[in-house]
Amino acid sequence: MRNTAFFLAGVVLLLVQSNLFRVIGLVLRIVGWMVRADHDLVAPGLVPSLLLPLILFMGVHEYSLVRGAGVAFALGYLTDLVGVAPIGLYTSTYVAIFVLSRAAGVRLAAQTMLMQVGLAVAFTLVHSVMLLVLLAIFGRDAWVPRALYPMAIPHVLTTGATAPLIFRLAARIHAATMTGSAKEAGGGVRA
Repeated sequence: MRNTAFFLAGVVLLLVQSNLFRVIGLVLRIVGWMVRADHDLVAPGLVPSLLLPLILFMGVHEYSLVRGAGVAFALGYLTDLVGVAPIGLYTSTYVAIFVLSRAAGVRLAAQTMLMQVGLAVAFTLVHSVMLLVLLAIFGRDAWVPRALYPMAIPHVLTTGATAPLIFRLAARIHAATMTGSAKEAGGGVRA
């Protein structure tokens, strides 16, 4: 039940994420018009990853390795299908991020907003580096990683800024899908 809820939340977040660049572009165009800029304001890489904090939440909160990796695999595959990335790029990196965050979950607790932002920034930076390296090694065009690396830092920062919202959503899903005995024991996650 919980994994299905996380998967469905991930699908909704993916749909929002895939259209978020349009909203950000419209806002930048309006701001450019308001300040009477001679050209359109452009901020490449400003779109956050909404799925990455969800996968981090599942990893840090010690969900089943097989089920969590399965959800990360499915969401990564859907990201590959929706985006223009080669099939398997996000599939493999989302599973790797889940496993890495699960390994780090023993030592880290994402209870505070500062820790959630820190986790999201760190793991998004790792994810961006993984994507650039994989594109450099296996990509057809050598110019793609060089064109994408300037977008990494804005992407990392916006993902870090949106992470507390996604962690709060994930905590609500976690609390709503707890079994009766776990609720009685007080094993809930605070948002």
